[in-house]
Amino acid sequence: MVKKLLFCFCCMLCVPIFIYAQKPDSSLVQKDSLQQQVVMPVVNKYNLAIQTLLDQNTFLNSKGIPVSMAVKAKKAGEEDAIFYLLAALVFIMALIKFFFARYFATLFRVFFNTSLRQSQLTDQLLQSKLPSLFFNIFFIISGGVYVYFLLMQYRLISGNDKWIMIGACILILGLIYIAKFSTLKFTGWVTGYREATDAYIFIIFLICKIIGILLIPFTVFMAFADPAVAITSALISLFIIGFLLLLRFFRSYGLLQNQLKVSRFHFFLYIAGVEVIPLLLIYKGLLLLLTKNL
Repeated sequence: MVKKLLFCFCCMLCVPIFIYAQKPDSSLVQKDSLQQQVVMPVVNKYNLAIQTLLDQNTFLNSKGIPVSMAVKAKKAGEEDAIFYLLAALVFIMALIKFFFARYFATLFRVFFNTSLRQSQLTDQLLQSKLPSLFFNIFFIISGGVYVYFLLMQYRLISGNDKWIMIGACILILGLIYIAKFSTLKFTGWVTGYREATDAYIFIIFLICKIIGILLIPFTVFMAFADPAVAITSALISLFIIGFLLLLRFFRSYGLLQNQLKVSRFHFFLYIAGVEVIPLLLIYKGLLLLLTKNL
């Protein structure tokens, strides 16, 4: 009984070995070889098509000589801060226009009105003190930023300490017009021509408000545009400012000639002696000061 059990156990151990030692079915081998023969040509045609596409593509230039390009560290620019400054300037203009929409519309209607005498629109602007103050402040800020980029455009100042320079331009422009306003008010009080002086001050700041609004797009061009576009924008803006200042001269004289009884020549001498020459002297002094410090 024991011998039979041992014999059965040995048979069970030997059966898997004999099964594994059998040769694979010839039909299966033939089937696999046929599949390989079919797959190989397809793969070769695909690789050939890809290689041909790579060779014929001029943009890839797969047959060109490899060239190593030097990696340069990117320098962080300061254009983002300038962008936010100009965006804030536009936003301030939008807020002023939104809250004082009627004053804004009347301002341009009076500007394009050739006759300012006994005009109801002029009286409306004269009575609106708060909107006038905000528009004058905006002119000071917009004009100061414009002057900074104009000096940068003509390389009269360097780009170092730009925030100090922008603040200085705004402050100096504000002091100039505060001094002009105070001088004219004092002159009108001393001479007794208060109405004529107020009318002249109104025309001055009317033109200044228009200039402050018109300078925004030119400032943006000078800050971000290509050098050719920037210099063209600077020239056009200077031409517009000169035209508006000349227009201020004619409109002031047309409004005040009957009250002051002065000729055009004497009025021109006043404009040149009181307004133009002091500004040129201030500009020359600041230019010499900045050139020495920078």
